[in-house]
Amino acid sequence: MNVAHVALISFHTCPLASPGEGKAGGMNVYVRELSRCFSSVGVKVDLYTRCHADHKAAVAQVDENIRVIHLDGGPIDAPLSSYARYLGEFLDNMVGFIDSNSLRYDVVHSHYWLSAWIGQRVSKARNVAHCVTFHTLAQLKVQAKAGESESSMRFEVERESMASADLVVASSPHEREAMVRFYDAPRDRIQVVPCGVDLSLFRPLDIGESRKKLGLNGEKVIIYVGRVEPIKGLDLLLRSTAIMEGREALKVLIVGGNLSQEEEVQKLKDLADELGIASITEFIGIVDQKHLPMYYSAADVCVVPSHYESFGLAALESLACGTPVVATRVGGLPAVVQHGRNGYLMPWRCPEPFANSMEVILYSEGLQRSMSVEARKRAEGMGWENVAQETLQLYDLVCQGVPVPKE
Repeated sequence: MNVAHVALISFHTCPLASPGEGKAGGMNVYVRELSRCFSSVGVKVDLYTRCHADHKAAVAQVDENIRVIHLDGGPIDAPLSSYARYLGEFLDNMVGFIDSNSLRYDVVHSHYWLSAWIGQRVSKARNVAHCVTFHTLAQLKVQAKAGESESSMRFEVERESMASADLVVASSPHEREAMVRFYDAPRDRIQVVPCGVDLSLFRPLDIGESRKKLGLNGEKVIIYVGRVEPIKGLDLLLRSTAIMEGREALKVLIVGGNLSQEEEVQKLKDLADELGIASITEFIGIVDQKHLPMYYSAADVCVVPSHYESFGLAALESLACGTPVVATRVGGLPAVVQHGRNGYLMPWRCPEPFANSMEVILYSEGLQRSMSVEARKRAEGMGWENVAQETLQLYDLVCQGVPVPKE
């Protein structure tokens, strides 16, 4: 392996932030776990992110090989919608930090379009290979849900970054095809490396013990895990639950979201009340990663009703815990959920088929058991160590100037 030192850019969200809070989600887990696995094989990692309320300008040493470097990039309390105007400030600070510390990287890996703008310029200024993972694409977001909009700058940056990057890592074949079709991206520089899961943390736990710890009392349990925002489609979960047979014996757990601040949480609480399911719907809020396996294991089924998912990390975590998944057939979810084997994929956003699929799993113990076995089996080949190994191999090829292999 020729790669010894990499810079990862996660401008808009700190890898140290808890998933489910604000814009912290699967990308935070991805960057953090990739770094951990790089470190375990001796690769040094510098994670660059903007200063925020919990970490102002400072370097946080995570372990002997990983440090998180917080740089000024606009006011601490600036809204996400304004972040683009502070990219130049962050870029100057990053280049200044690199130069003042005489750093030399083998690869700069940018995460999300805002980071790609920065990485593209650092790559050119310091003659270092540039790799990009977008996590979500503007074109797919606006197509997925009516009312979604993105700035023209985002479309331009995504297109330019795909054209100029030495390597683009897509999370699924669906994402790669979207890049080629909608952005005219060069296919030969796009490699698919699926997201991963921590198999030592996310594993099946005793369902009875998990439910006892969570104070559940014999209900059939449906769970959602993730950020609470419109693109996640939680209204579909609530509307589906409202038409299910025997719903008074159900419990719906919604894990994620800042309960004291998010407007979307209140909208969903109002909808649950309107649908007559407020008493069986519990908004848990943010849960530490180490406790999530208990929630997944306590559930009979995990629902991912998103309008768009570039990959679907929560679905994979659920499968790793042996819990079947009912999800919309969007984005990268078909690469994880195998219809009829470890869950169901729904092609339409209609409450009736969603409700029916959940009922089939909830009330068929034999099916639930077989899906649980298949769920864990599907996850076992998708550990973060595999993701890191594939990514490092691609870095090596890029650094040597060798074309990445065609799939």
